[in-house]
Amino acid sequence: MENHSVGLTGDKKAAVEAMFDSIAWRYDFLNHFLSFNFDKRWRRRAIKIISKSYKSPVILDVATGTGDLAIAAMKLNPVSVSGIDISSKMLEIGREKVEKKGFSGKIDLKQGDSENIPFGDNLFDVAMVAFGVRNFADPLKGLSEMRRVIRDGGMIMVLEFSKPSGFPFKPLYNFYFRNVLPLFGRLFSKDKNAYRYLPDSVMKFPDNEEFLKLLIKAGCSVTSQVKLTGGVASIYTGIKSSMQ
Repeated sequence: MENHSVGLTGDKKAAVEAMFDSIAWRYDFLNHFLSFNFDKRWRRRAIKIISKSYKSPVILDVATGTGDLAIAAMKLNPVSVSGIDISSKMLEIGREKVEKKGFSGKIDLKQGDSENIPFGDNLFDVAMVAFGVRNFADPLKGLSEMRRVIRDGGMIMVLEFSKPSGFPFKPLYNFYFRNVLPLFGRLFSKDKNAYRYLPDSVMKFPDNEEFLKLLIKAGCSVTSQVKLTGGVASIYTGIKSSMQ
């Protein structure tokens, strides 16, 4: 569950990079444990949505972390998957996973900034990101960069936490995020701050209709949202139109 540390000062990108480097060794375990393995289901659902529009695409995975979404995207039989992340420690673990699964010829993970993507224009069919947009110093800039590197008719896919509004998900969600998750995150990661910021970042992040508006502002059309697990998470998509 991607997040950055509360109370960090100075440059946000440097702070996020340092935080992820510090928890990289426990990151995968915590992601699955603290989400009750729902994060795996959500990624599979996101890939299934992409599969309805694209066959054997060229993919960019932004804020790839340890490469879980990039690996899940192999179900699409992609031409290639390029993953970028600012954390070198996360990428080291991701490369080990990719090699172990035999995907080194298809998946390439490299260090890169989501708001200054190190690729040219119109190169990818899909630009995707899972639980990373909240960590962008400037989400609009990051989304605009993702739009820049995809071709006309290409898709931006964002898997991100959202705030449920109905009973019983809303009170359970709020209690878990504010009390249980920070406690276990701190115990297992040995980082007092790493999982304290997550509840605040989720509550402040523009979700639902506000995020769809952000996608439009970034230059996407035909936007959509699919709510997952009672609205705990959402899959947002936007299409790049040559008319914009």
